Amino acid sequence: MGVLDGIRIVEIAGIGPGPFCGMLLADMGADVILVERTSGRSGDPLDMGKNAIFNRGKRSLALDLKDARAIDAVLRLIDRADALIEGMRPGVMERLGLGPDTCLARNPRLVYGRMTGWGQSGPLAQTAGHDLNYIALSGALWYSGEPGKPPLAPPTLVGDLGGGALYLAMGILAGILNVQRGGAGQVIDAAVVDGSANLMNLLLSLHAAGQLPIERGQGILDGPHWCGTYACADGHFISIQALEPQFNALLFSKLGLGDDPEFSHPYDPTCYVRLRVRLAALFATQPRQHWVDLLEGSDACFAPVLTPVEAMNHPHLAARGIYAERDGVLQAAPAPRFSVTPAAGPGVVPRRGEHGAEILRAAGLNENDIGELLAKQ
Repeated sequence: MGVLDGIRIVEIAGIGPGPFCGMLLADMGADVILVERTSGRSGDPLDMGKNAIFNRGKRSLALDLKDARAIDAVLRLIDRADALIEGMRPGVMERLGLGPDTCLARNPRLVYGRMTGWGQSGPLAQTAGHDLNYIALSGALWYSGEPGKPPLAPPTLVGDLGGGALYLAMGILAGILNVQRGGAGQVIDAAVVDGSANLMNLLLSLHAAGQLPIERGQGILDGPHWCGTYACADGHFISIQALEPQFNALLFSKLGLGDDPEFSHPYDPTCYVRLRVRLAALFATQPRQHWVDLLEGSDACFAPVLTPVEAMNHPHLAARGIYAERDGVLQAAPAPRFSVTPAAGPGVVPRRGEHGAEILRAAGLNENDIGELLAKQ
């Protein structure tokens, strides 16, 4: 059933972190009603249909939100909901007649989750942007990359998902918990620029302690030769991050460098560049599997750099069932794991509007109104 069984979420379809937040809640058992457009935008690369993993486990209702009757239907759903997720630019929901004042007046217990890049206020609130822009401005992009080269981060992971969807999910759950303890419904202003900046606090702790200068390549996590990725002879890559003394000592020992005096001072910044060159030359002499056989499973803090398809077949990830294919689509299983109320596994991605009649019927609409509302699909 899932730990969130009995919790109902209304999600106004969008892109990026909002739908991903809805997936997280659906994975944990919430009834997430996805209100979609009656048809996809022609040529829209983000209209993924059955491949939209972020919609798995949800129920789909397709409506034309320019129709006043459709807005009334959504408000009826909101009357019975615990939370709402929307990812429009500030002011759009208000113009539709679905703004927080309207919704909270009808349902004072509602947790109204708003997901944007820049937030609901501030000089950039109405400006277009995407993941890379938000984390660039927040500072979260700064340490991603080598000194002297343009910073580069994995697409969407740091901003949209790490600083956006996860913070919105946490805010919604905290808001629902507060309501269940007697508090009032409220608006959650989740901005990627806020969340990605908040993610920096561990690095800012290291900076304050003198362990992570602003200059890239000089800190404890981005400078040492024992911390980074290296190319192998076959064009694949491996990673090492042997931070603690006992771990980098073991790493060097396994690499045959334990008695090399140059590697006896692993925390000397003056050695970092020179020893990184030496390790790069060493790792380039053998294919990735050689280093897997030598280092994986030890405390040398090592892992091969895998593609998602390779990761699915790795013994550790396979043992935990982290990746799987459903209907021909590779996807990761729900996380985290609950011992008493585990997730049932990846849910089915609904067809657009698949559950429209049952959702509207449960909301109290008569059959004539349901037929007219769904006729536009």
